[in-house]
Amino acid sequence: MDRDKILLTPGPLTTTLRTKLAMLRDWGSWDSDFNEVTARVRRSLLQIIHGQDTHVVVPLQGSGTFSVEAAVATLVPRDGHVLVLDNGAYCKRAVRLTSLMGRRCSVLAFDEAAAVSPSLLQDKLTADASITHVVLIHCETGAGVLNPLQEVADVCERHGKGLIVDAMSSFGALPIDVRRMRIDALVAASGKCLEGVPGMGFVFVRKEVLPQCAGNSQSLAMDLHDQYVYMEKTGQWRFTPPTHVVVALAEAIAQFEEEGGQPARLARYSANYQTLIGGMSRLGFAPFLDAAIQAPIIVTFHAPANPRYDFKTFYAAARQRGFLLYPGKLTQLETFRVGCIGAIGPTEMEQAVHAVSLALQDMGIASGVPAR
Repeated sequence: MDRDKILLTPGPLTTTLRTKLAMLRDWGSWDSDFNEVTARVRRSLLQIIHGQDTHVVVPLQGSGTFSVEAAVATLVPRDGHVLVLDNGAYCKRAVRLTSLMGRRCSVLAFDEAAAVSPSLLQDKLTADASITHVVLIHCETGAGVLNPLQEVADVCERHGKGLIVDAMSSFGALPIDVRRMRIDALVAASGKCLEGVPGMGFVFVRKEVLPQCAGNSQSLAMDLHDQYVYMEKTGQWRFTPPTHVVVALAEAIAQFEEEGGQPARLARYSANYQTLIGGMSRLGFAPFLDAAIQAPIIVTFHAPANPRYDFKTFYAAARQRGFLLYPGKLTQLETFRVGCIGAIGPTEMEQAVHAVSLALQDMGIASGVPAR
């Protein structure tokens, strides 16, 4: 096969040739040309969430998890109390990083196959006034659940609690308008629905809470307040920036805007999702989630009931045909995941379904029907 393998994962994603080519030039990290790229990226990111008047955006080196950790450490005072709404693996990661940073952390747990409940959050905040911040994963890609961002934000605002949103797998694809909801911090990354390459996160911080963040972080590298102040003063990153990642993101954002922005990206991913669901159902596969709470980002499928099924063999057979699937993230059931995002369209999704069909044939499995 003469093309790169298609990445059907929640990130890194398949990127365009234009995005790849953007990384062929070397940049000086203090050079004025690179500083202008950073400034342009920051302006464009704010426009996506309509946050020009209410928020600042602070880029940070590293994967998206680096920025989630930085957001919690920077926004939550050391005597703060964080409540994590937990319906999946990435929620549990938020619990762990919050606890490791010495912040008090409580958990409101939900089933992996259910969205978080704003009404139960309302009850929890009423019962425990010591909670200062709530952490929500907008799209919990452990299973693919879309959580109710607007409703959770409304509850937090009524109770005067800070809201930190991990929008890693939703930003750029699903609508997020901070003019309509109060979010203290929104976290995303370069290698997701903007279709850049991994290596840079960014955090939108509400201007009203920014001054209170000074001195909260116990980390030098992950202090978003310090990063913001330095960047505003100099136009530069405090420490060596991921230059190639930044310029690739600038190019990816240009393509995002040419395509039509968030509505167009959502439309393409939704078409990918419909193509995938239709094709996989014809092969007998069943999605794990109810369609009502399924985001068109990544889909979890039940593994086939056939005893010949083995994920590693299945993965290798699909990989041989040019498609990289993703293992399941659930603890109780055997599943696998297929992403709908990246620089791909329904044609690639049809090809992916065909690759899955051929993988089943290789394994002597007639149908993807799961155990009931």
